Amino acid sequence: MQAFFDYILKYIQLIRITDIIDIFVVAIIIYYILAIVKETRAKQLIKGIALVFAVFFISQWMHLNALNYILSATLQVGAFALVIIFQPELRNLLERMGRIKVGRLIDFGSDTLNDELERSIESIAVAAEDMSATKTGALMVIEGETKLGEYISTGTVLDASVSSALLENIFVPNTPLHDGAVIIRGNKIITAGCLLPLTSNTNLSRDLGTRHRAAIGLSEVTDAVIVVVSEETGKISVAREGSLTRNLSGEALTRLLARILLKPQNDDAIGKIKFWRTRS
Repeated sequence: MQAFFDYILKYIQLIRITDIIDIFVVAIIIYYILAIVKETRAKQLIKGIALVFAVFFISQWMHLNALNYILSATLQVGAFALVIIFQPELRNLLERMGRIKVGRLIDFGSDTLNDELERSIESIAVAAEDMSATKTGALMVIEGETKLGEYISTGTVLDASVSSALLENIFVPNTPLHDGAVIIRGNKIITAGCLLPLTSNTNLSRDLGTRHRAAIGLSEVTDAVIVVVSEETGKISVAREGSLTRNLSGEALTRLLARILLKPQNDDAIGKIKFWRTRS
């Protein structure tokens, strides 16, 4: 037993601080990769790849030459196949990495941005509640760090200040822009009638229509926050990071958007936003 502990101690003494850092960084990378692929189709693909490797090593051990030759040839082109198969997941990972800001703590324009967002949040919540009451379908995208130029180009440029009246007018049924999405940047409605990518998730509820699937689809590939009003039920939902929060009231929508969008250093503003209406 003493010899065993001496053997372990010998190798522990060889560990350098750079080895610990190396292990720590690799562990973080593996953790985030697993977090991204969790509950996606990539999870099943990884299981399949692990099975192929297991069969490959078993075929080597048991000298199953024909099977081993086939699997060996398959694994030689496996890296290229993985890039093709995991293209959406790899893109999502790189986009998330690109959103990290080293100088996030130094943000001189955050107060002004928060003021603009507070006004936009109030207008969006009022419009959503109005359209919910009349079962008017709506799709409102609030741009985040990821710029949405490729989707903005599919719509009609407005460049107008955000207001509940304008949002409600855009989504009036049988008007040219009501079927698409509006994209909001700060306190401006940049475009209306935009086309969004549909989600490839096949596990969604069957009662979710095209608007909800487009909202989830965009939230899977960007950090945008998307507000959806159902044309069938009038229910308000919010899509973010590939998930959907449903059945929100106007006040709940205001609180949720404030919690997501307002800068951390101004969290007190979340409780100060008033959801108010002027009723005739």
